[in-house]
Amino acid sequence: MELPDEDEEDLCKVWDMAMDRDVAGLLQEFKATDILVGVISRSRCPRLTEICVGILGNIACFPDTCATLSQNENLGHRAVLLLLLGDADPPTLLETSRLLLTCLSQKDVCSLWLQRIRQQTSVRSNLCFIMNSSTNTDLLEKVGELVETLFDLDEDMMKSWITAQPKQTEGDVENDLDVASYLLEAAKQLRSESPNGLEVYLHALQLLTTIDEGIQMFAASDGPGKAVWDFVSEVVWKDLCQADDLSVILQEQKSILVQALSVLQALYRCQHQWHSKPATSLPLIGTILRLLQYHGDATRDGDSGEEEKKDEHLQMLAETAAEFLADICLQLSKETVADLVREGYLTVKTCVAAAQSLAPNFQTSVSAFVSMLSEADPRLADETQRLFPSLRSCC
Repeated sequence: MELPDEDEEDLCKVWDMAMDRDVAGLLQEFKATDILVGVISRSRCPRLTEICVGILGNIACFPDTCATLSQNENLGHRAVLLLLLGDADPPTLLETSRLLLTCLSQKDVCSLWLQRIRQQTSVRSNLCFIMNSSTNTDLLEKVGELVETLFDLDEDMMKSWITAQPKQTEGDVENDLDVASYLLEAAKQLRSESPNGLEVYLHALQLLTTIDEGIQMFAASDGPGKAVWDFVSEVVWKDLCQADDLSVILQEQKSILVQALSVLQALYRCQHQWHSKPATSLPLIGTILRLLQYHGDATRDGDSGEEEKKDEHLQMLAETAAEFLADICLQLSKETVADLVREGYLTVKTCVAAAQSLAPNFQTSVSAFVSMLSEADPRLADETQRLFPSLRSCC
């Protein structure tokens, strides 16, 4: 159970040296993969297992040595590394996830590893267990990257994870949750600890919304849709866009905001099927309006505007925000618009920004917006139309 200090020091030297391509090749010549896999399969010492997996992870960093490692029969037949995802030791789980990610990033062996993962059904349950129960930030980040990569590479695998039949725990006490709920639990854990990790999980959730099976899961009255909506919407307006200096925030958070708004837009379109429909979030709508106002102001400001136009992520954020606002406008009530005005979210500037963003592609939404604004605050509607005359044709 314990690794002698001298042995640990020697093994850690090998671990470090394996980062060199020549050393990795030399280790392969001496059948290091067979030796390390043999040790892993018999080890009762967590630290020894972690180091051995770490050495394999470094060997896998190079295409030629990764190919040799991946084709090792012991790895394929005994699924040693995939079974390690059920280990109880966080450092071992971290190194195992890193090794799998490294192999999946190598195009020549990626399909081989995807096939092994499909065949080893315990991978899903083990990764879901980690996401649901771990508080280790580094481990959750790496597992999130692994799940995100699997979903991105293999849509059929993503579908199978969604439709997997829940298995019961001992005593039939509790069923497995859906995969989105596990992703949500991990995202909650990382919310204040790791913005990068949170972005990874939001992207995984966003990928789920790109397939019918995912939308059906989110739309189910007893599904995870409302819980995900509540969490992501609060992250957007409370965490990502709370500062006054929005230009700095957008440069830092533009990528994660695209993921978050994409998830929210997909959920907004199916929320009518939930038992408990969430109230319209005024801060969320206000945040979208501010984003569009900033983007509109920036694109009009000479040189900085040219930079904004060239920034694909900012452009994508503006387009996603406009599409989401277009959906929201179709369901806006007079009362909600009045509340937005009263709370200071709808001003002349944000009204004009909204109209300019929607006018090119969402005429129906613009008409609905102008109509509700005219009823809720005629003065603000008139001022907006004065500054943006083309709106009069929408009335």
